[in-house]
Amino acid sequence: MSGELNDVAIVGAGAMGCAAAYYLGREGVGATIVERDGVAAHASGYSAGGLNPLEGAGIPGPLAPLAITSFRMHKEIWPDLVERSGIDFGPRVTSLVRVAFDESDVAELGASFDAFDSADDSFSAVWLNRDELRELEPRISNDALCALETSGNGALDSYRYTQALGSTAEKMGAEMVSGAVIGIETRGGRVTSVVTESGKIPCGAVALAAGPWSEDVGRWLGVEVPVEPYKGEILRMRPRRSPTERDFQGAGVTLYRRERDQVWIGATEERKGFDASPSDSAKRTLMDGAVRLMPAMGDAELVLHTACLRPLTPDWLPIVGKAPGWDNVYLATGAGKKGILLSPGIGKAVADMVVRGVTDVPVGGFGLSRFGKSGDESD
Repeated sequence: MSGELNDVAIVGAGAMGCAAAYYLGREGVGATIVERDGVAAHASGYSAGGLNPLEGAGIPGPLAPLAITSFRMHKEIWPDLVERSGIDFGPRVTSLVRVAFDESDVAELGASFDAFDSADDSFSAVWLNRDELRELEPRISNDALCALETSGNGALDSYRYTQALGSTAEKMGAEMVSGAVIGIETRGGRVTSVVTESGKIPCGAVALAAGPWSEDVGRWLGVEVPVEPYKGEILRMRPRRSPTERDFQGAGVTLYRRERDQVWIGATEERKGFDASPSDSAKRTLMDGAVRLMPAMGDAELVLHTACLRPLTPDWLPIVGKAPGWDNVYLATGAGKKGILLSPGIGKAVADMVVRGVTDVPVGGFGLSRFGKSGDESD
């Protein structure tokens, strides 16, 4: 690529797009980020902000190297982002108390214990019997059998984190453009311009970070990008009395301690197409789980009910790399529930590939070729 300022067009100002712009900025390369609805206007702005690199779809398995690499990158860039952007997104290392109500829960906690116990010394797990759990948090249900307290994961305000990425990228030369992308202009196997409703943005490379709408941009390229929306809802509550500093999980929900004495109850997982409206059924499901876990949550005040659409692939793994058949088009999408966690790793991988054609971030195997598409698996 030419390396000229604003030579890279990035479609989407969620965590993926803003992270790619941030890492391009660290390379001295500017970018134009095109976003229809605003920075962190969708899933990146409504995540609970938990960062767990040791568990989830693809872990242990193909996602594990990228997850732990990206988690370490998070901790490396947090001070830089806060200092340069002036936005305190509350990055921190957290503890989570996972509560068991039956023997199947205990078995699941055993798998979590193994994951944390076998990780490096920054992670730990401790079993709590019923009495120890009640001493830690007396409001936990009397039906609880035991619990596992895990430490070492991270947490942050995902909206402000994404804002900090975008703001820092702008300070390093990126430009934010408000508008809907409606197509592209091409020459041979290259995209030469991104077309918006108000005009064209010439570019030497394109990064597509369009989240659940990735299938649309795939059609512009003549490439199928198998990403669907995966709905998640969260209730932001204000209890009558603040809980401990720890988060609690059990009965199908997680209670996240957040600022302003709020506890967030999350999160649902549903395939509802592009319906992003909060639903009464999700509210009931979340409240039922919260009350079973901590009965006092039944008296909490509802502050806000949110819903968002996460980008999900058929195998629950992200799509990262060059679009098959195109010389200067890169994909960064499909991270599902792990988007905030994976954003530094995927953002840097895309920036590396744009600038140098290769990356040392472990994203091998996440190209479209795994779905039977043509293309270089090194993408």
